Amino acid sequence: MNFRNPPPDEILALLKRVKTIAVVGLSPKPSRPSHGVALAMQRFGYRIVPVRPAVAEVLGERAYASLAEIPFPVDLVDVFRAAEQIPAVVDECLAIPAPALWIQEGIVHKAAALQACAAGLTVVMDRCIYRDYVALMTA
Repeated sequence: MNFRNPPPDEILALLKRVKTIAVVGLSPKPSRPSHGVALAMQRFGYRIVPVRPAVAEVLGERAYASLAEIPFPVDLVDVFRAAEQIPAVVDECLAIPAPALWIQEGIVHKAAALQACAAGLTVVMDRCIYRDYVALMTA
């Protein structure tokens, strides 16, 4: 079975219903793509929840070492981690449980994405949430 991203209308619906985004691998360094994307999404009105061990806060929000440590529900998990780390993130998403998973552009792990889909998560992979937001929400 091959993984396919949802069609644009479903991605648009996802972006409209999401309020809180946990960003796994959110860097405190402004020069990193995760920081720029999360900052833009924060400015678009989303609550950003940093998931990064050994950091107290990023973008003015308390950081958590893992998804399991977040004491409230999140609508979407956005991942900026290496492809080999995606299966562990999927396991965390299933455990909390998260309704949706976004694996950023350039990161591909088909087996993990299929596992998340089979468990009922909406999954977007190898796409930039910021670019999709701009393309779909401002069109």
